[in-house]
Amino acid sequence: MVTAQLIGQKVTDGVRIGILTDVISDWVDPASPIGDRHAQTKAFVRPVNGGVEWSTDPAELEPA
Repeated sequence: MVTAQLIGQKVTDGVRIGILTDVISDWVDPASPIGDRHAQTKAFVRPVNGGVEWSTDPAELEPA
């Protein structure tokens, strides 16, 4: 599991490697229907060699 202390460091989900850009503990998906919205913890990761940022549960990441 990663925390905000690793922002700016390389992390991996076991398949991809990226730079941790943020960890938000109360993130709410704005695309969810209003009645289904709930806060969740999300980690945001930017691919090392560029590309599309991805988000995941911080428990799925570890330092690379």
